[in-house]
Amino acid sequence: MAKQELTETPIGVTTPLSDEDVRALRAGQSVLISGLLYTARDAAHKRMEEALERGEDLPFDLRGQVIYYIGPTPAPPGRIIGAAGPTTAARMDRYAPALLARGLKGMIGKGSRSDEVKEALRKHTAVYFGGLGGAGALLARRIQTVEIIAYEDLGTEAIRRLQVEGFPAVVVNDCYGGDAYAEARARWKKT
Repeated sequence: MAKQELTETPIGVTTPLSDEDVRALRAGQSVLISGLLYTARDAAHKRMEEALERGEDLPFDLRGQVIYYIGPTPAPPGRIIGAAGPTTAARMDRYAPALLARGLKGMIGKGSRSDEVKEALRKHTAVYFGGLGGAGALLARRIQTVEIIAYEDLGTEAIRRLQVEGFPAVVVNDCYGGDAYAEARARWKKT
């Protein structure tokens, strides 16, 4: 796979994602995501894991979907959501391979993923997007609708369905083993 530089013009991506959509993405590409995203953090992931262990259905069909690792702040007056910046993805690494095996096609967070998650991305044709840390208020403006669909008692960690338009992210790990963070570190070491 050829080395991929960060693209200057973002690529439009619409959820749900197909294998073909995921195969078209390469580490380092900037994207603008439109469609549905589902939110889930640590507590929601733990509940989903427990549901799977009991043989129960999950609160939404994972096939083709993207989970955004956030716990949004309360909505200020006149807005549908508060700050909606990404949280550290590594905290969900223990859960990600099982969800990817059930059809999850993407995740958005910040920071690196474990080798196990990167292998699961390759095995199940999925992608990990890096969100823009520190830009939660700006990202919230790309969210058009918000609906809590499960685990309301978890507060900010409840699972929400978001309708987004032009939500900015960067492909960090693609389904070919590409890793934008590792590639950037390698380029930096050469200078």
